[in-house]
Amino acid sequence: MVRTHAEKHVVGRIGWLRAAVLGANDGIISTASLILGVASAAGSRHDASIAGVAGLVAGAMAMAAGEYVSVSSQADTEQAELSRERHELASEPEREHEELTRIYMARGVEATLAREVARQLMARDAIGAHARDELGISETTSARPVQAALASAASFSMGAAAPLLLTLVAPSNWLLPLIAGGSLIFLALLGMIGAVAGGAGILRPTIRVTFWGALAMAITTGIGALIGKAV
Repeated sequence: MVRTHAEKHVVGRIGWLRAAVLGANDGIISTASLILGVASAAGSRHDASIAGVAGLVAGAMAMAAGEYVSVSSQADTEQAELSRERHELASEPEREHEELTRIYMARGVEATLAREVARQLMARDAIGAHARDELGISETTSARPVQAALASAASFSMGAAAPLLLTLVAPSNWLLPLIAGGSLIFLALLGMIGAVAGGAGILRPTIRVTFWGALAMAITTGIGALIGKAV
């Protein structure tokens, strides 16, 4: 009796995980930077809060639209490739069989076995075999525009809500340090969550996202202070 064991892979999460982490990261950094820029330009809490709300709404819509257009382009390319492959399978099945055979041989399968594997797979699902092994398109990695757009908008909104909430509760004289420090903590947590969800190590993603967030906020705060003095 052959024993089997369950294997848990995270590759199926790549599409939505990338969109979710990117959205939340952008939400925290862009909204916190916007609020810090307005506040450092001698703006009031009221001005900073309005800027934060506007940044949340505009950013969520922009992320959703951008992600939808981007992933839709990927989906269009995939569909065009699959249509071309269907035409080739219908018009030149022998050539496609040989093409698939050579792919398996290049991966180390003996020629006779590779030819038989290609024959059996094409008999069962020719377009599926070519999509997976020739084009690199599979169910787990195929483009899903609506899912990516919704994930980006939702994650951006959740990320942007963090510095916005800090703006509403922080004392006026502690507004800048609390928003900056709190946002960096949120970014570090986001890096950890993304790393764990993706099955990667924690340290490098956390340092990476925190560093770039700190740099973005520092530059925006400095520009806001300069503009505030000039105006």
